[in-house]
Amino acid sequence: MPIYHKLGKIPPKRHIQFRKADGGLYYEQLFGTIGFDGMSSLLYQIHRPTMVREILSETDVAPKIAVAKSIKARLLKGFEIIPQDDFLQSRTSLLVNNDIHIGLAAPKQSLRSYFYKNVDADELLFVHRGKGTLRTQLGNIPFEYGDYLLIPRGMIYQIDFEREDNRLLYAESFHPIYTPKRYRNWFGQLLEHSPFCERDYKLPQDLETFDEKGDFVIKIKKQGVLYAMLYPTHPFDVVGWDGYNFPYGFSIHNFEPITGRVHQPPPVHQTFETKAFVVCSFCPRLYDYHPQSIPAPYNHSNIDSDEMLYYVDGDFMSRNNIEKGHITLHPAGIPHGPAPGAYERSIGQTKTEELAVMIDTFRPLSITEAALKIDDGKYYQSWLE
Repeated sequence: MPIYHKLGKIPPKRHIQFRKADGGLYYEQLFGTIGFDGMSSLLYQIHRPTMVREILSETDVAPKIAVAKSIKARLLKGFEIIPQDDFLQSRTSLLVNNDIHIGLAAPKQSLRSYFYKNVDADELLFVHRGKGTLRTQLGNIPFEYGDYLLIPRGMIYQIDFEREDNRLLYAESFHPIYTPKRYRNWFGQLLEHSPFCERDYKLPQDLETFDEKGDFVIKIKKQGVLYAMLYPTHPFDVVGWDGYNFPYGFSIHNFEPITGRVHQPPPVHQTFETKAFVVCSFCPRLYDYHPQSIPAPYNHSNIDSDEMLYYVDGDFMSRNNIEKGHITLHPAGIPHGPAPGAYERSIGQTKTEELAVMIDTFRPLSITEAALKIDDGKYYQSWLE
């Protein structure tokens, strides 16, 4: 994310001696992406971040593919995902390709007995139900219903929930996730036409620094394998940091929709981008105000992308029989559009209160075994009159 932030204490220049009160050195770590070309932060730690005591276990957690190729539109009943105590075990991959794994999670307990990091993918969590605090080595971020939490790859984190009823949509992206380029000037600042600005970000705060030795388990996901590794010092030993590569939050409620006299195309709802997919936020907004406008979306062909919609809240104007937590998948190659009757009944409507998250991928998505278990099996026929 192209915005500078810092917490804690740091030396006046990069790569110089930074000493503790007893005269010893703090250990500097460059936390960066894309070699030395992407966004990075400089961390200053009490202990060497390189020390590993033991590799305890290896577990294959790669998604189990049931349907590798398909042209069938699907409806997945997301709230049928059964809640589980453990944060990682509750995560259920549903739609996947080599660029992204999309899934749902219903964790009942906080992640506090171990630490976690995903070294392959940026993680984007959307909080449908729940409230708590994302705790990371670079500071804490309070979150609530409607928040996106963007966690860069390699970030060590835990997560606290205030209750047991939690529902998350998540995306693991194997490409860095950025704000859309067209919203930014060539300095990286968000422009006036952007539907959000830097003030809307929830930046890390309350940097927790632990100078502790002992046995600390970090579970690390790499290439579809979850490794449990034992470290001799507390992972949250950062005394200060600065830079551009850090976790942050953004509330869907702070997305300001772009509207017009006639129906606007989906890109006006774009919130995040990668070179392999985009994420859009459909939020409460006024409908089109041309006297002969049709607020419902026009039929459109998905020629180059698979479209996934996750329904969060409100009245989903363009669909019939859609409930909170449902996921629809409209695959590339065939057109889709409003459900029968939605086109006509939208005429004369002035606003919508819907909330939904859309992910459009530029390569086809495969269907996991877990997804088939919550597939209604008949959604592809829902446009028949």
